[in-house]
Amino acid sequence: MLIYGLQHVLVMYAGAIAVPLVIGKTVGFTNEQIIMLISTDLFICGCGTILQSIGIGNWIGSRLPIVQGCTFAALIPMGLIGQQYGIGGISGAVIIAGLFTVICAPLVCKLVRFFPKVVMGTIVTLIGLSILPVAGGWIGGGNIASPDFGNYSSLLMALFTLAVIMLIYIFGKGMWKNIAVLIGIAVGTVVYSLFHGFDWQQVSNTGWMTFPSPMYFARPQFHLMPAVLMSMVMIVVMVETMSSMMAMGEIVERPADKDTLRRGLLACGSATFVGGLFNMFPYAAFAQNVGLVSMTGVRSRFIVGTAGCILIVMGLFPKLAALVVAVPKPVLGGAGIVMFGMVAVSGIRTLGKVDFQNNNNPMVVALTLGLGMLPVLVPQIFQHVPSTAGMFLHSGITIGTAVAIIANLLLNAEKKPNKPAVIPGCDECEVEK
Repeated sequence: MLIYGLQHVLVMYAGAIAVPLVIGKTVGFTNEQIIMLISTDLFICGCGTILQSIGIGNWIGSRLPIVQGCTFAALIPMGLIGQQYGIGGISGAVIIAGLFTVICAPLVCKLVRFFPKVVMGTIVTLIGLSILPVAGGWIGGGNIASPDFGNYSSLLMALFTLAVIMLIYIFGKGMWKNIAVLIGIAVGTVVYSLFHGFDWQQVSNTGWMTFPSPMYFARPQFHLMPAVLMSMVMIVVMVETMSSMMAMGEIVERPADKDTLRRGLLACGSATFVGGLFNMFPYAAFAQNVGLVSMTGVRSRFIVGTAGCILIVMGLFPKLAALVVAVPKPVLGGAGIVMFGMVAVSGIRTLGKVDFQNNNNPMVVALTLGLGMLPVLVPQIFQHVPSTAGMFLHSGITIGTAVAIIANLLLNAEKKPNKPAVIPGCDECEVEK
């Protein structure tokens, strides 16, 4: 159980630490604060995973082998909230979003038909494309304002890390292939240290053990617009989690019915609510772990519960987080291209199952990607709008979500079939109008 549980942790670890790393830098945290942020995140990830996989009776938890982690869907919106309101504003919005999820879970699990594959595939693709600039910033060295940004050394290290990941992914098998990103980060860090040295001071100055505490960084601040923005994002997170639950249900031969989906969403909302109290972020099912269960055939939810216990233990030892913070930014950038790119690939894979013939699905995808990518490609395009509206418009994910849902409802509205006309005096004859 420990070995298989550790395998789940290794598969999701790189993705789990990416969100707190990015948000910590966005809100101006010091390295010490980011270390605590990552440790607390791992702790909450573990608690959320146990809640989802083991569950609490018949009330909360899908009781499927699902790992919970920070969702990339909320990355850009949280960055916008953090720039204006700080970590307190993010926490308040996450708390409200968690409550929103818990309240809406019974309703949302009945509205799956409003989120067909064309909507979800396009939104997930947009999420992956929207966060790729973060990896680009890491590749250049992390600080865009620095005169050394984009120097040859940074570019070469990012390329070397990416090459290591690709080689392992191509020639590795089983677990080695699944942890190619982690191995690439480790090898890239070692090679970078040979030429530039490695700063061990941060690691040595960090204590061996700590225990996460609520509101460690700031007291939650509640503002209307951030709360609405994060609640919109949670709609995407809920549908994303339901998709993972339905896929996992098929893998373990226990189809996820409405009751299972409701309990799973309650676990997702509860983890998000508690995460907000700890100044953390929204949590969702990690799709890469769904693929791992399918590949290995190890379908026990208690294995995933063990993975949750391992994550909790890792969250209690901040030196592990200190090692992550010390990883050179170009190395993280090379790995980030793969991590964030795979999010987009997940959406493209879903779009591959969509029928684009003789329907309006191509227009739904075109509108969603076209409008959703505007803030990413031209960040200044909404600079003159009021700040409250700008918080929505500067996030391509929220724009894309709204556009995808509305465009699908308008363009793919189900037309009621014409009723057949019955010829008087002929009970068996029917002629369509």
